[in-house]
Amino acid sequence: MKIVFFGSPSSALPTLNRIIEDGHKIELVITQPDRPSGRGHTLSFSPVKKWALEKNISLSQPVKIRKDPDVVNRLAEIRPDLNVVVAYGQIIPASITNLPQHNSINLHFSLLPKYRGASPVQWTLLNGEQETGITIFELNEKMDEGDILNQKKIEIHPSNDALILESRLACAGAELLSETIARITEIQPRKQDHSLATYAMKIKKEDGRIDWNQNAHHIERMLKAYSPWPSVYTFFGDTRVKIVKGKHIDPHNTKSSPGQIINVHKEGIETACGRGSVFLIESLQPENKKVMEAYAYSLGSRIHPGMKLISEREGDKL
Repeated sequence: MKIVFFGSPSSALPTLNRIIEDGHKIELVITQPDRPSGRGHTLSFSPVKKWALEKNISLSQPVKIRKDPDVVNRLAEIRPDLNVVVAYGQIIPASITNLPQHNSINLHFSLLPKYRGASPVQWTLLNGEQETGITIFELNEKMDEGDILNQKKIEIHPSNDALILESRLACAGAELLSETIARITEIQPRKQDHSLATYAMKIKKEDGRIDWNQNAHHIERMLKAYSPWPSVYTFFGDTRVKIVKGKHIDPHNTKSSPGQIINVHKEGIETACGRGSVFLIESLQPENKKVMEAYAYSLGSRIHPGMKLISEREGDKL
């Protein structure tokens, strides 16, 4: 089968590899444009672009695919049997999705119609779900609203953070998509129940800032959902500190105000949270420094009970 592939992040790579293993031919890879990254703002390209270059497969990087007629013309020349989309990052117009013989199918990392949108893995973890899944559906011009072709449930393990869970979903999704392509002419699409839809809004950098008025269970879920990006952080005065490892613990009848340090010991820094809950910071990373145990940081920075963690720098409040 002749396939045009749309995707950008590393979570798309298992599907790319499986398509090749199954004997299909990827005629063209379409991915996001190169973006500046890091302190030097040097241009970096997507993992999917790197894969395509290594495999010597034709590549296209439209800035806005909805306004790029060259992409439509190129696909018309290729005449693909199928478009496959995995975390591409742009809305694809009907002039492209309807062009192949079997239209276009998308692999989404949730059980649609739950968690439509850009960040389903993060919101699944943030909301404390016990299971999630993968959905393969036909693309239309609305966000994640197309007819469902195939689905599979995946149990969320307690140790899963966003990086691990996304990797599990990517591998399972590659298998399910392989099965779906093999049966593409037999599968009867089914409509989504739009009344059950929920949405996973795009995660922003500032979403990782801890509000200590939140319950400690929520902060623990933030740590899982926002790993590795945008990460979870707080402030000791004017020092921004990334929380690397931590967990909720049973409260000790604390009446401390949210953000106040209750206790400091070798296991970490106990911090009061909303609703009388307590969060134990086990390891952290101060700005421009390496990751360290929270207790070691407390010794060097003279952290002690009664001090308070805050949600913004002291200087920003002025």
